[in-house]
Amino acid sequence: MEKEGEMDGSSKEALMEEAPPRYTASPHVPCLSSQLQSLLMAAVVMLILMVVIVTFLLLGLHITETHAEAVLRMTIHGLDGEGTPQHLSMSKKEQTGTFAVRDGLNASAMVVYDYSKLLVGYRSWRHRACCVTRMDQDNIPGLDAVTETFQRRQAEMEEDGDKAVPLADRSILGTSINILCSAVPVYWA
Repeated sequence: MEKEGEMDGSSKEALMEEAPPRYTASPHVPCLSSQLQSLLMAAVVMLILMVVIVTFLLLGLHITETHAEAVLRMTIHGLDGEGTPQHLSMSKKEQTGTFAVRDGLNASAMVVYDYSKLLVGYRSWRHRACCVTRMDQDNIPGLDAVTETFQRRQAEMEEDGDKAVPLADRSILGTSINILCSAVPVYWA
């Protein structure tokens, strides 16, 4: 007699002679027509394409905005990398550039480059006067040179007293310089 877990030889042969069962594909349930499937696939592709385009546009906007902020908020140091940083504010509409600079130990001044009128204006908050000078379109003076010239001119005006004659016609000044110098007399430097 054979053990319980073993099969006899004849039953093995019978299993080997039988053909394996045939598997058939389950019938396709037509829940979506081929036209609807094509339309759905096209919509998915368009959605993915739109997401990619919007992503690149937002990335480009961020890069452009970052660059514009860097240009408009320039921090300028001296040639040796030392000194007080100067901050620039620009107005494309009025074609001006405005700098806040130091005027002595605890004072500040404003320098306005008016590129449409080719003028440079300077107002120190320590002095009750504004100075204006013309600039050459081909040779625009640097901020350090302008600041030094205006500070020297204001020192001369203090020494001379009231001998200097203020500018009578302010219409030649641009809007930004007129606002900067609105409450004080304006002198040519």
